[in-house]
Amino acid sequence: MNPIILVAETGSDLTPELASQYNIRIVPMHVSFDTETLDDGSFPVEKIRDYYHDTRKLPRTSGCSPEDFITAFDEIHEQYPDSQILYLAYSAVTTCSYQSALIAAQDRDYVTAIDTRQVSIGQAAVVTAVAELLKEHPEMTIEAAADAARELLSRAKMCFLPDNLEFLRAGGRVSNAVCLGSRILNIHPCIEILDGKLVATKKYRGKMKKVVRQLIEDYSASYHLERDVLWMVYTIGLQDEIRTAAEETAKSCGFRKTQWIQAQGVITTHGGPAAFGIAGFSSIS
Repeated sequence: MNPIILVAETGSDLTPELASQYNIRIVPMHVSFDTETLDDGSFPVEKIRDYYHDTRKLPRTSGCSPEDFITAFDEIHEQYPDSQILYLAYSAVTTCSYQSALIAAQDRDYVTAIDTRQVSIGQAAVVTAVAELLKEHPEMTIEAAADAARELLSRAKMCFLPDNLEFLRAGGRVSNAVCLGSRILNIHPCIEILDGKLVATKKYRGKMKKVVRQLIEDYSASYHLERDVLWMVYTIGLQDEIRTAAEETAKSCGFRKTQWIQAQGVITTHGGPAAFGIAGFSSIS
């Protein structure tokens, strides 16, 4: 057992299989449907789509509370009293989770917290890469692991394409006019994670199968992504033929492996159904 235990939130969209493989502890973020608040990952994501169709409202999302982290940190410390905890956080500018963890860590000197400035698979890629390093170097100190995490997050890149802007409109992130124009013109804005913030950059026009191919080609080339693995995330409703097209394009771009993850509740609420995203590491610091 490595003396360092990694912690992330459900907003990283790490699967239970990956979390188990690397002994990564996952702390729940939350999704609220009117007066009912549920842990992210504890319910089928179809509930979000159905809730919107029935009410024309989006559920509310919230970060982890200090109590969530106190519970997680104490459980880990009880199980591994000689271990250090390295918490690699969901982007701090988008949620309260990082601040909640800092509050929980005040009397726990075995906790180190770092803001990855990433969400979803961008965060998952960083956490998993650190887990691989710890697996290869079990002697690594918490200081070395933290430095390695900071180097990785400095090169982490992630973006996603919404199928349409309906959920972004319902969440107040775009206007009715922009949403309507996007639907009529079949425009898909590329949403990049830049300094922890979600920023609309390039616009793609056409059907998702076409623009997914263009996105992978453009993004991997412009950021000189390492070709070891391309992380891909999707929300419910993405067609199988689009996933196949993404696989084929990644292979043609030279990626040796693809890692697919389905988004859970927090990301689905913000991205909407049939969204697609990619993440990787730039080969240039």
